[in-house]
Amino acid sequence: MELDPLLLSRIQFAFVISFHILFPAFTIGLAAYIALLEALALATKRAIYTELSIFWTKIFGISFGMGVVSGIVMSYQFGTNWSRFADRTANVLGPLISYEVLTAFFLEATFLGILLFGRSRVPRPLVAFAAVMVALGTLVSAFWILSANSWMHTPAGYELRDGIPHVTSWWQAVFNPSFPYRFMHMVTACFLTTAFVVTGVSAWYLLRERWHEQARCMLSMTFWLIVVLAPLQVVLGDLHGLNTQEYQPLKVAAMEGHWEPERGAPAILFAIPDPAAETNRWQIGIPRLGSLILTHDLNGRVRGVTEWAPQDRPYVPLVFWSFRIMVGIGLAMLGLALWSLVLRWTGRLDTSRPFLRACVIGAPMGFVAVLAGWFVTETGRQPWLVYGVMRTADGLSPAISGPTVLGSLIAYGAAYAIIFGAGIYFMLGLVRKGPEPASPPSGEDDPQTPRPSPIAAGE
Repeated sequence: MELDPLLLSRIQFAFVISFHILFPAFTIGLAAYIALLEALALATKRAIYTELSIFWTKIFGISFGMGVVSGIVMSYQFGTNWSRFADRTANVLGPLISYEVLTAFFLEATFLGILLFGRSRVPRPLVAFAAVMVALGTLVSAFWILSANSWMHTPAGYELRDGIPHVTSWWQAVFNPSFPYRFMHMVTACFLTTAFVVTGVSAWYLLRERWHEQARCMLSMTFWLIVVLAPLQVVLGDLHGLNTQEYQPLKVAAMEGHWEPERGAPAILFAIPDPAAETNRWQIGIPRLGSLILTHDLNGRVRGVTEWAPQDRPYVPLVFWSFRIMVGIGLAMLGLALWSLVLRWTGRLDTSRPFLRACVIGAPMGFVAVLAGWFVTETGRQPWLVYGVMRTADGLSPAISGPTVLGSLIAYGAAYAIIFGAGIYFMLGLVRKGPEPASPPSGEDDPQTPRPSPIAAGE
């Protein structure tokens, strides 16, 4: 059997980036949470905020390190597997990725050192400042990476010379048509991912009657954020979808499972897409709702996959189901947010066992949603690397062979299983160990008075 280097290279890159994206998705939100904790510790002089900041900073450090390792591997693949792509897009993507390293990575790495090793050696305001700089660095990093990736989806501010893009306007290239929507949608997703990890850990502590005050604090703080961000993400997702419909209508048709153009199209809840027959099996939908969502008109016309030639289409089943997984998790997040409001109103936010169990189960939801959304975005763009400019097959390295890619893919899988397995093991160990007592800032007493667990007291 002949091994296809193009398919294997795509699988390899998907494998590496799927690992990599999990860590920025967590650290972007976690850095902001640590900065908030440090600001509260500085303002209130309460030791509990310092304890939580130290606790999450250790976990952040491990996650940040694993993100760096997986990011380096991903960068090397541009040269080993995708050298033609790297060569042809270097004028645009090279500077953008370089800006990420120069303006974001060094900022994060420098001030993270203060948080990890300098707390007892520098004044308290400088610790809080370092936390803010780390959080800013993660956002700046997301800015440049998403700008570069968005340019691949909606290229702008360039001209082709001998088939090679040259920048004519950096403003248009950086702030390309899809970038603002994708940046806001992704950053919000990162915040929600972190929030549900924090709530999951908090609920786990409460169910086991450990570190009760710290858990109550984390649970309450984080669900205020979720109550705001979960519905906001629905709005941002709608805006992003409308932008995608304008610039990548084929991707939207695949997401929605619409094979034929139609007015008053249904919103398809369930179906088994059949690319060979260009139809859906076992379709269940809500009449006209698809047109309302996509065009904001019950009788609006939506486009179908068959309007494009077969060789220009993505693999519809993967795009279709990834989109539904992402949306389903978003609705589950919204449901937990509403549930938390009811429990907060009745004073049972930290004592309702069904709710706390749901939080523990829902802790990894954000990671799954981020991966599903990334699959929608990247596989929905196929067969293009740079949409409308460069096909994926044209970006492959010329001399690469199938057996070579397969061998490296197996090696990556083994190495990642060991390295990232160890990293996750250490992070879970820190969670089991829990927050360590910290001296109250400025030598003042913590005004918080511990109280027995209401779960243990039977409340």
